[in-house]
Amino acid sequence: MEESEYTIVWVFLGEGGIHSAAVFSEREIAEMWIAENELSGTLTAYELDTPVYDWAIGRNFFKPTKAHQRSSEFIGRFSSAYAEHYHYANGKCDEQEHP
Repeated sequence: MEESEYTIVWVFLGEGGIHSAAVFSEREIAEMWIAENELSGTLTAYELDTPVYDWAIGRNFFKPTKAHQRSSEFIGRFSSAYAEHYHYANGKCDEQEHP
């Protein structure tokens, strides 16, 4: 499957949050909500139905080399800075963070 065929969702995690605050189908919709509410946090793009762990390995961004890196605890907490993401402060995007 071509990368362009994947469905992308945008997940917002508020500053200091443990759980996501919102999920959006389009970045523009997410940014309107973030700005309207003057939120601080991170907006990250995720491929629907693709675990981040598998996504990172499949694109050679990560290679598990230690036994604990294959554990369920590690996989369940895995995140990747390679995912497209943007940082916001008081509803405004930090333009320096754009890829």
